[in-house]
Amino acid sequence: MQIEYWQILALAAVTGLLTGWLVIRLLKFVSRKQSNKSWRTVRESITSVLYFFFTALFVNLLANNRYATAAESYFIFSASKIILIAVSTWLAIRLVVLMERIILNQLDLNKTNNLQERRLFTKVKFIKRLIVISVLVLAVALLLLSFKRGREFGLGMLTSAGIVSVIVGFAAQKTIANLLAGIQIAFTQPIKIEDVVIVEGEWGHIEEINLTYVVVKIWDLRRMILPITYFVEKPFQNWTRSDSSVIGSAFFYLDYHTPVSKLRHQLMKILQESRLWDGTTAALQLTDTKDQFIVLRAVMSARNAPDAFDLRCEVREKMIEFINAKYPKALPNIPISLKKSDPTDAEPL
Repeated sequence: MQIEYWQILALAAVTGLLTGWLVIRLLKFVSRKQSNKSWRTVRESITSVLYFFFTALFVNLLANNRYATAAESYFIFSASKIILIAVSTWLAIRLVVLMERIILNQLDLNKTNNLQERRLFTKVKFIKRLIVISVLVLAVALLLLSFKRGREFGLGMLTSAGIVSVIVGFAAQKTIANLLAGIQIAFTQPIKIEDVVIVEGEWGHIEEINLTYVVVKIWDLRRMILPITYFVEKPFQNWTRSDSSVIGSAFFYLDYHTPVSKLRHQLMKILQESRLWDGTTAALQLTDTKDQFIVLRAVMSARNAPDAFDLRCEVREKMIEFINAKYPKALPNIPISLKKSDPTDAEPL
């Protein structure tokens, strides 16, 4: 019986589908036997890309055989090669994403001191994006090098590389600078995901670190988009650079007759009853004296910046309630004149 070319291709496609099905079943079987997070992530990330990969691979391997004409062989082989490169790129990106998920699933970003976790999270996210871009560039290069016209196009580009490099260098100067700044930030880490920063006079969290820009989530849920070079070229405040704990302060402007020791005792009582205080730092100090009042500064520490902000508000509220109830005369009695100033009363220059 004469074997037809299309029958060989159909056999290759069916064999590829069966191979993909067997590999997927094997991965699911092994992942069910394992109880750790990594295998569960593998099971949840399995997609139909394996069906397409093995099918395209087997068809490409059998596209050139003695039953095919020259035209059939060239067309099928070229088409299957393009599909194989595309599906291989898809599979490579899925594997990169899978590795990212396996690593990130090991991190606990919700614990109190999550500095090391946030450092690794930032590095993994940035490296993943670089690898994905590299895979896409490599796939395009393989497509161009797979065909004669593509190779000619590549040689033509190399011939004019001198002029093109100058033009591209000027046109993409900021883009390249952002990319290099992103690499620098990923490894030196002046900022990390979830860092508390003050930029452009705004207080917020680092929400995203992308290849060319950073997203800062402001406290009122606005988003500030900044070029990544901003964090290399300009000064900014990072409240959680080496530790997530933050020291907050609250100021009180009171009368000279204020019993400071009594207020200090009350401050400690408030902090000990608060779930926001981390038990590390607490003090009430008389930091300044003015003509009609004194300045008391309450200092307290918290596990992170949001807790520190809430703790400062709580201390202010409860301290003022205590002063109003126990020592109302300690509140400054500064007369406020409601009389409008007369321009004619001004002293002459």
